[in-house]
Amino acid sequence: MPLPNTDPAAFPVEPPADPDDLECIAAHDWAAFDSLSEMTNHWSRPSWPDGARAYYWMLTFPNASALTDLALRCQETLAPLRLDPVPAEDGLHITLARVGGRTSVTRAQLAALARTAAPLLPSAFGLRAVPLAGSRGAVRFSVGPWGPLVRLHAALLSANQAEGIAPAKPTAYFRPHLSIAYSNRRHDARPVVDAVAPLRALPAVDVDVAEVQLVELRREGTTYRWEVRETLPLTAPELVGQAQAQG
Repeated sequence: MPLPNTDPAAFPVEPPADPDDLECIAAHDWAAFDSLSEMTNHWSRPSWPDGARAYYWMLTFPNASALTDLALRCQETLAPLRLDPVPAEDGLHITLARVGGRTSVTRAQLAALARTAAPLLPSAFGLRAVPLAGSRGAVRFSVGPWGPLVRLHAALLSANQAEGIAPAKPTAYFRPHLSIAYSNRRHDARPVVDAVAPLRALPAVDVDVAEVQLVELRREGTTYRWEVRETLPLTAPELVGQAQAQG
């Protein structure tokens, strides 16, 4: 499994000391967020203007009611800060890896990519979403353990490369997180940090991850929306063989 590495462009720059220890991950994320002096405008990215579309590997959580409820509770508390909330009912996600722009990747290539990725994927796993920290441009849950996410990320990049798709950021620089609200301007970070701090006392929630989605992601104003193009079950090859033998 690729080990997380330092990345000046990531947040946090350094990975946690133990990427499979939830307390370590959450404390590390919080320390980085607590040190911010300013938050930036998440939407001021020239490469991702309003209306842009691209294909991504993502984890989505349409049926995770406990996660939805926790996100809504946090968003309600943070409402006076005038951040842009992620639609909790159908917008919560973990971005894994970019595939390519809508005009540079064909539907046939997407289908081929899904076929290539399917036998490479690890087995299903559980995650825990831990309230609450953030980055320069968002407020977000810490998630972990990182190990299963890192293995999944590495498998997806292997599939991308096998299909001749330009490599995304290496797995060593992957920073798993789950955003619940985006900053929409440059402003002092301290009011946000102070508002988030009490929410860290809320209980974490567990989420089962049994599939990964290949989506066409689009930006609609200050919201991300997507259409699922492929859904692949997370069933390790050895487990598939066992099931076939038993059948």
